[in-house]
Amino acid sequence: MKIIIFDGSFKTTAFINRLIEGLTKTHEVYVLGFNETLKHKINGVHYVKLGSNSSKLAFIKTSWSIAVSQSSLKKCFSTLLQLIKFNRKALQSQNLNWVIEAINPDIIHAQWVSNIAILEPILSQNRYPVVLSQRGYHINVRPFIDEENMGYLKDWLPKMAGFHSVSKAISSKGDLIYTSPSKIDHVVYSGLNLLKVAYREKYQKTKRMELISVGRPHWKKGYDYAIKACALLKAHGIDFKYTIIGAGQHEELIYLREFYKLEDVVELLSPMPQQAVFEAIKEADAMLLPSIEEGIANVAIEAMALGTLVVSTDCGGMPELIAHNKDGWVVPKRSPEALAEAIMDFSKTPDDKLENMCQQARKKVERQFTEDKMVQDMERLYKACINEDN
Repeated sequence: MKIIIFDGSFKTTAFINRLIEGLTKTHEVYVLGFNETLKHKINGVHYVKLGSNSSKLAFIKTSWSIAVSQSSLKKCFSTLLQLIKFNRKALQSQNLNWVIEAINPDIIHAQWVSNIAILEPILSQNRYPVVLSQRGYHINVRPFIDEENMGYLKDWLPKMAGFHSVSKAISSKGDLIYTSPSKIDHVVYSGLNLLKVAYREKYQKTKRMELISVGRPHWKKGYDYAIKACALLKAHGIDFKYTIIGAGQHEELIYLREFYKLEDVVELLSPMPQQAVFEAIKEADAMLLPSIEEGIANVAIEAMALGTLVVSTDCGGMPELIAHNKDGWVVPKRSPEALAEAIMDFSKTPDDKLENMCQQARKKVERQFTEDKMVQDMERLYKACINEDN
């Protein structure tokens, strides 16, 4: 298959990068983006520039280059007029449409609901099947608080050839916006290359319980609830340290740490390279995922693969990943009390039971969350959409 992956940029997420790496083994993959440079390219992938979002001159050069490649005086003249007016949105749409026509893909995979706006001409023509990934705020929240957005999605989602849902939970959310007996919607979980994620040899709690979280300090990550839970742990005399990698010098979290007098037990670190993060996760006793909103968190899958147990909220698709008290802990979101109680339960659990839970967690990842399975499941979705289109 000839596949276009589109998320608006070259700065694709870890999920998309793993998917692309797998797809390039047997398919021709194009990544289109409004960028000019990319530090780390994936071998075998065709990166096609649509124009810079940061440099007007670079955007003009790319737009003109795309117009010239069309071998049409009419298109070149039209582009010249657009460049003189510098209608960026119109030029972006034109660049995307002409590049897609030149590639002539079997399928286009749009990674975000926010990509729909620029893909409207493609969807209206119904020439190329488009698969939409359902994930995040734009499916979980926005349509249900923004009546205009709900109406917009009700108009455009039926034009999709199919849907990729990152979890069963988000698939159900998508059905509240648009559903049909003929709707193609496959749940495809994020997958890891387990050769790059080495399982720890033996689980053994440290004398001082080491807790860790990894991720940017966005409100939906729920770190404020985790810090409040730490205050409860300290009040109960629990000996622990909690490290958040990625929080850096976040003012709100620093304030909460000082307010609850947790400077001695809560550490906020800047982002680290992937391998350093993996080592930190393996050295921790447990990972906390206090999120308010998630699909299925990649970092939780990584922790389970590495042999570190996860204490997670029940947000989004997390209960699909973790079975409570079998291969981790799942607690209600927005509840520091429930989070603290689960951590105290963890601290009292014998090492041999924790070792067994770790093994169960790793086996679940090996069954359901591998890179090979992710790619195979996505291929099945693409083929279903192409067959449906034919």
